[in-house]
Amino acid sequence: MYVGILIPLACILMLMYVFNLEAVLLLAVFATPLAINLGDYDLGVSISVPSEPLLIGLLFFIILKILLEGGIERRIVRHPVSIAILFNLSWILITAITSDMPLVSFKYLLSRLWFIIPVYFGGLMLFRTKTNIRKFIWAYVSALIIVVFYTTWIHMGFGFSEKSGHWVMYPFYNDHTAYGVILALFVPVILGMSLDKAVSGRQRIFAVIALTILLVALFLSYSRAAWVGVGFAVGVLVLVKLRISFKWIAISTIALVVIFFTFKFEILDKLEKNKQDASANFIEHIQSISNISSDASNLERINRWQAALRMFSERPLVGWGPGTYQFEYAPFQRAKEKTIISTNLGDMGNAHSEYIGPLAESGVPGLLSVLFILITVIYTGLNVHQKAKNSQTRLLALSATLGLITYFVHGIMNNFLNTDKASVPFWGLVAIIVALDLYYSSAEENVSSL
Repeated sequence: MYVGILIPLACILMLMYVFNLEAVLLLAVFATPLAINLGDYDLGVSISVPSEPLLIGLLFFIILKILLEGGIERRIVRHPVSIAILFNLSWILITAITSDMPLVSFKYLLSRLWFIIPVYFGGLMLFRTKTNIRKFIWAYVSALIIVVFYTTWIHMGFGFSEKSGHWVMYPFYNDHTAYGVILALFVPVILGMSLDKAVSGRQRIFAVIALTILLVALFLSYSRAAWVGVGFAVGVLVLVKLRISFKWIAISTIALVVIFFTFKFEILDKLEKNKQDASANFIEHIQSISNISSDASNLERINRWQAALRMFSERPLVGWGPGTYQFEYAPFQRAKEKTIISTNLGDMGNAHSEYIGPLAESGVPGLLSVLFILITVIYTGLNVHQKAKNSQTRLLALSATLGLITYFVHGIMNNFLNTDKASVPFWGLVAIIVALDLYYSSAEENVSSL
């Protein structure tokens, strides 16, 4: 009975939970890119193994550790990013109680907890040791590179075609958008490591090789939203290097939003003239990003957004309940907005937005809680980059912030924070930024290398 080998492995894992939680967290991070969702195999359960069982165990043991040690450090709880996260979780709890489908909403809340508590709060414990920051990043990236090699090998068998590029990363990632967003997330981070003069030349060469692999994989992913995210991060990098303050960046962003809504009909009329569909040609694929007249993917996304906005208009304060969009949006579709990939049952997934989705599911406070996280994370990262005494800390803070910016931009068009693939690196980078702010931005130990 070969399954018997799991018994000693389970015993070893249990001992690790008791004596070395940090090692279990790094193991979970490494396992995440290689994990497979059982929901894809009609087994009656939708969980990603082995990553999510590991994270669920970490959730229990970290809460136990916090209780036994008398709570979390005050400076962690009082940090603006932590306050934003706790506000978001609190509002999810409130709207789970008022939800049309409480069981779905509380399951959503529980899954959010087993991502945030182990990876964010557990990460802050892990990152008290500076070398663990690099270990965390490489734990995910090294496993991601394995997935990249597998994906590229399968993709090569189909001539690197655009259509096959949508699914060749399966079963590790559901599609090219989920795969592309993670590649984009780590491009700035690994770029920062390749420029870090405080580490050995061998480590920098390895980072350059990893960066090259990620960039090639990002190109072959044909994920337009991921490309846009990287492009936006480059724009923010230019603004930072020009020493333009966060205040002016925020004002400019708000101004662009106001201009869009002021001239939205003129802008949409211009976009409707674009007939370029998705293509294997890089330039044509870029042009198809703004095609809202014939590109089925773009049109379906707009259909989902319109349905979400109608849901919001009916329940603007508490929404329909966290995680319920996919079960509720069908009646809010309009025949003229449906596409060839729409279904009358509305059984094709979420709202395709990290912002519009919470608006429909948790109302205005739900959206504000997400924006609160976005603003505090970016502000903290740029602030650490500006004030830190050590150049290595500044570089890591900037690269982590740029990585998260790629996700925040991508979040306009897709949402993946309900999955382990995106949540683990996302909350991990957030924890890195907060750890740099709390532990290393001004302390004397800041002069030591990571």
